[in-house]
Amino acid sequence: MVDIREVPEADIDRALELAYLVFHDRPEKEARERHHALLARCDRIGAYDGDALVGFMAAHDFRLSVPGADLPCPGLTFVCVAPTHRRRGVLTGLMTEMLRRATDTGRPIAALWASEAAIYGRFGYGGATTGTTIEIDSTRPLALRIDPDPRPLRLVDPDEAVDVIGPHHEAARAGRAGRPSRSPERWREEWLAEQDEEDEEFSPPRIIVLGEPGEPVAGYVLYRTKPESAGDTAGTAARTTGLVRVDELEAQTPAVAAALWECVAAVDLTGKVSAWGRPADDPLLHFAADRDQVRVTAQFPALWLRLVDVGAALTARSWAAPVEVVLEVHDARLPDNAGRFRLKAGPDGATYAHADGAADLALDVRELAACYLGGTRVTDLVAAGLVQEHTPGAAAALDDALRTPVLPHTGDEF
Repeated sequence: MVDIREVPEADIDRALELAYLVFHDRPEKEARERHHALLARCDRIGAYDGDALVGFMAAHDFRLSVPGADLPCPGLTFVCVAPTHRRRGVLTGLMTEMLRRATDTGRPIAALWASEAAIYGRFGYGGATTGTTIEIDSTRPLALRIDPDPRPLRLVDPDEAVDVIGPHHEAARAGRAGRPSRSPERWREEWLAEQDEEDEEFSPPRIIVLGEPGEPVAGYVLYRTKPESAGDTAGTAARTTGLVRVDELEAQTPAVAAALWECVAAVDLTGKVSAWGRPADDPLLHFAADRDQVRVTAQFPALWLRLVDVGAALTARSWAAPVEVVLEVHDARLPDNAGRFRLKAGPDGATYAHADGAADLALDVRELAACYLGGTRVTDLVAAGLVQEHTPGAAAALDDALRTPVLPHTGDEF
């Protein structure tokens, strides 16, 4: 019999060893210490078979930006089950306990990044944001259709970066749904760590900001570089064609973004810029003058969202247009979410209550989560056969109300 219970701090190293086993990882001492410190700050749930820890799940204490609001949101991480205990309900037990805790503490949503996308839909998670990888051929100057912001650029010491760019990041987070909050520890240990955990060949982080000295920054780019050499075998001197990896770029205006992209594309001794996890509506894809020079090389589901309390989540967010629909919601894990409910929402707020009569739309909580931030259209899910539209036009009306000025997005993998 597997027992689901709190993992004490004394068992964190055991939890890490289980995670390293499951994810085929063998990190160095510094990374292990960083992981230990991270889990010490997290909510921790374990599955114990006797004294053996056979399953584990941790949750960051995040807040997540949603349209018009900022909600408490556990961010699941280090989810793992021992190979000896797969298909025995261990993950279901861990997830059930996490959802119970979120319900009891009034956290209406939960989020995760899926290492295996096929797993989490059955627990009510839907892919709510899309990430895009963009590559720039920087062997020549970046061709632009707009003029870059002419204000000065300057490098910022990583030790000072949180104070300098942190307020700008927080303001940008409020303007785009799907972005988790960052503690000073996450800034230091993940975004500004001296050594990149995934690839030791990358440089320490470089931070460039745009704006007049003494004024709040208008934008910033955080990047790392990696040298690569190329040459023939006939004695020709090798030439360096290094890589610039953009980890984050935030800008108040398209002109600020243009200046920052132009800057990283001009870094000496490099020939390519790669930006993983950019928003699908990144303005660069429009103001780049040559789309052979600026290419989208990948697109993928990023943040997976779970509506723990559907009513609280729907009434907390803002709405772009009036809508009144009866939703028949299916939720196999949280029965309080299941049933028929009348959603009446608009720019002045929303109500959500049990309803009699026929439903306009029938959908699983997973699909509702995918649409919640405005990144997935209900009409697309109707076309895919995942949402049933009983009243013609209901899906389009709900899409109009859910719409946001920019697509939801996060580059915060956790």
